[in-house]
Amino acid sequence: MSIDAMQDLTSRLWFPGARWHVGDLAWGLRQHTGREHEWPTKVWRSNGRVVAWGWAELPGHLNLQAVDEHWAGAVLDWFGEITEPESVVVSSAEPHLVRAVEARGFVPVEGPFFLHLVRDLEDLPAPRAACHPVTDVAGRVRAHREAFYPSRVTEESYRNVQRTPPYRGELDVVADVDGETAAYCLAWLDDARKAVLIEPVGTVPDHRGKGLARDVCLAALHAARDLGAEIATVSPRGDDAWPIPARLYRSIGFAQVARTVHYGVARG
Repeated sequence: MSIDAMQDLTSRLWFPGARWHVGDLAWGLRQHTGREHEWPTKVWRSNGRVVAWGWAELPGHLNLQAVDEHWAGAVLDWFGEITEPESVVVSSAEPHLVRAVEARGFVPVEGPFFLHLVRDLEDLPAPRAACHPVTDVAGRVRAHREAFYPSRVTEESYRNVQRTPPYRGELDVVADVDGETAAYCLAWLDDARKAVLIEPVGTVPDHRGKGLARDVCLAALHAARDLGAEIATVSPRGDDAWPIPARLYRSIGFAQVARTVHYGVARG
């Protein structure tokens, strides 16, 4: 997987409302092991610079980024060559991708979607619970697997995440209860954009409702600000079927700037 090249383009194109942040790629492509055959990727270059990338999640879903409609079309053509297309997701704030997807016959579909929320890092509230960077990887992985059951994250895959830029240990924050990881927040800082992404956040089911997710998020955002971040972004579910994460982020000052638009193949 050409993750460095993909991150290069994603950083250059990032803005509040963009579908992708460099941290999304680090987490998304490294959280599981042994899935390369399920996740083919390709990078396009022009005059030595990366201008587009595609990441297929087989059997039929496409993630993409491109500098313009032309290169987005090249990604969509590649996608059609390697599999039977079923779905594509783009941001409502990236009209060149919307045009390219619709030009290939995809149509908007109803269903789960994600919000793009942002906030500046001035006037951050302080966390109430004591939080600290991860020291117990096994405990951190166990907490993730409980929070997102069933999960394919393992200690091996999490160590791969930790080896993938722009991972920084200071931004991998946990809160403990009785000596065990009860909640966590992993944040990713794009130094070039001074933008930090929260992805993922979780709380062990037995410790939900205690405000720990809020605390680890705030602790991670304070750490990111100390490292030079000026703006934070997060993308929780936005549909009514999964309302709690968006409610949490809004409670700590995040506001919506865009949302994902899901496209499927026109039938009939």
